Amino acid sequence: MTRSITLFGIPNCDTVKKARTWLQEQELAFEFHDFKKQGLNRAAIETWLEHQGLDVLINRKGTTWRALSDTEKASAADTEQAIALMLDKPSVIKRPVLLINNDGKSQVNVGFSVPQYQSIFHK
Repeated sequence: MTRSITLFGIPNCDTVKKARTWLQEQELAFEFHDFKKQGLNRAAIETWLEHQGLDVLINRKGTTWRALSDTEKASAADTEQAIALMLDKPSVIKRPVLLINNDGKSQVNVGFSVPQYQSIFHK
């Protein structure tokens, strides 16, 4: 069985820091993808949306969301426009996004808490 773990986020986000620390403490090999520096592509977001809804993926509590115009906020209800918004302003994505690939099957989780990750990794 081949498993790969990718954690998407930005390094200065406290929740991302906690998730990275937890994964390291559990000695789980993972790749960190800084989507501000390394960017994001449409395919990644589409994969996430196959597993999580827009309501989960878009962080409506963050400063990036609050700074959007009412028109931009309204456009986030439409999948195509929401993808464009996330590509343009990746900070609007709730962090971290955890992508686990097990032999071609993907699992996507958003956010971090110890019980959530314990459940995911059965620790």
